[in-house]
Amino acid sequence: MASEPVARAVAEEVGRWGSMKQTGVSLRYMMEFGSRPTERNLLLSAQFLQKELPIRIARRALELESLPFGLSRKPAILKVILGEWSVNKVRDWYLDSFRDIRYFPEVRNRNDELAFTQMIKMIKVRHNNVVPTMALGVQQLKNEQYRTRKIPTAFDEIHEFLDRFYMSRIGIRMLIGQHVALHDPDPEPGVIGLINTELSPIQVAQAASEDARSICLREYGSAPEIDIYGDPTFTFPYVSSHLHLMLFELVKNSLRAVQERYMNSDKDVPPVRIIVADGAEDVTIKVSDEGGGIPRSGLPRIFTYLYSTAKNPPDMDCPSEGVTMAGYGYGLPISRLYARYFGGDLQIISMEGYGTDAYLHLSRLGDSEEPLP
Repeated sequence: MASEPVARAVAEEVGRWGSMKQTGVSLRYMMEFGSRPTERNLLLSAQFLQKELPIRIARRALELESLPFGLSRKPAILKVILGEWSVNKVRDWYLDSFRDIRYFPEVRNRNDELAFTQMIKMIKVRHNNVVPTMALGVQQLKNEQYRTRKIPTAFDEIHEFLDRFYMSRIGIRMLIGQHVALHDPDPEPGVIGLINTELSPIQVAQAASEDARSICLREYGSAPEIDIYGDPTFTFPYVSSHLHLMLFELVKNSLRAVQERYMNSDKDVPPVRIIVADGAEDVTIKVSDEGGGIPRSGLPRIFTYLYSTAKNPPDMDCPSEGVTMAGYGYGLPISRLYARYFGGDLQIISMEGYGTDAYLHLSRLGDSEEPLP
């Protein structure tokens, strides 16, 4: 544990860096810069991240100090290490990462750059469970409010905070992931770091569908079929991991809705349909189901972090990535943030008594010169 003077010095550093203005980077610049991953360019990239990441991380640490509505005191913000509860909160993961970067020697040469890259790669791993950990804290907060029958007055504030927090997290992980991926000695054709300039949305939809169906099969013993429509030869520039995450969440929601509606029915189970359309402005992917839809009263809340379509949200003491994400109420809002990060959007249109259509609008990344969040 750090001594009090050291902790005070770190806190002052965090305050100073957190007040600095962050620098946005456009996707076009990322693609053009990353298309030439020379030693010089990788060195320049590391030097930029050594100055930029502490600003972004410090801002999140400062926000975590003042979480609204008592969220910072929820036990779910604590993490488990070697089976024992630790007093470290999500904020401390950010403080640890801030210290790692700030106290790393100045990156001056190839060896420094390689060591720095390994360090930020470990930082990215350290933060893998931030989203489900935060979501569990929000779930416990929601349960507490319902149990005490208090009317929450700060849930809008919580939603705004989480939107900012998660959007920034996407940006931090994109910057780190792009730099780390540029070190791949044998990248696939058309791949620049994390960006696939020839991404097939049909192929990503197939992979996400298989993953979602496997979870549905494991949970229910059966799963609806999934039909995918679109031009299999169509490609466009996008980050495949982001698209997979969004489609996986949408398909998983649809499968669950259809499965639960027809599991005790003699009727034929209708398939979930995925349609990919290549428009002049956007690439749009529709995920359509006949799972009964969402009540009109619930539609305004589907993109909040305190709403879930799952009947029985999981109750866990220690969160982890994967199927535990179902039911906490952050799949849709997180997916919309991923779409909006690159200038797209996610819209939900539902017909109660029939089903739901989710429209995922994706901007063409190669045309964007706007700085990313």
